[in-house]
Amino acid sequence: GKKSLRQKVVDELRHYYNGFHLLWIDTKVAARMVWRLLHGQVLTRRERRRLLRTCADLFRLVPFLVFVVVPFMEFLLPVFLKLFPEMLPSTFETESKKEEKQKKKLNAKLELAKFLQETVAEMAKRNKADTG
Repeated sequence: GKKSLRQKVVDELRHYYNGFHLLWIDTKVAARMVWRLLHGQVLTRRERRRLLRTCADLFRLVPFLVFVVVPFMEFLLPVFLKLFPEMLPSTFETESKKEEKQKKKLNAKLELAKFLQETVAEMAKRNKADTG
């Protein structure tokens, strides 16, 4: 059914709380990784990607905080997210947005695979014609 205004506000506040909490956890983990880097240890590829994502999220947090801090500015957030879709830190993404991104990536991979298959088939035809 439809949610009441109170329930919508509570859901949004919970979403922001969870997003900030996840960002805090990521920041603590990233600080440990930086500490390890400064002491000469090598990061794995996965750790390096996580560190880069967390740093990017911290830089994205600055304009996002303007929307949260300034009164009634959060009403403009959907407009800015439409104009700048990568403005939101990754910990604040909803499940539907994550699924949408995964679908786009999958479609791109399928198109690439289709193109490569067609290319290989064309090359096989040319080789067969050259040898035959």
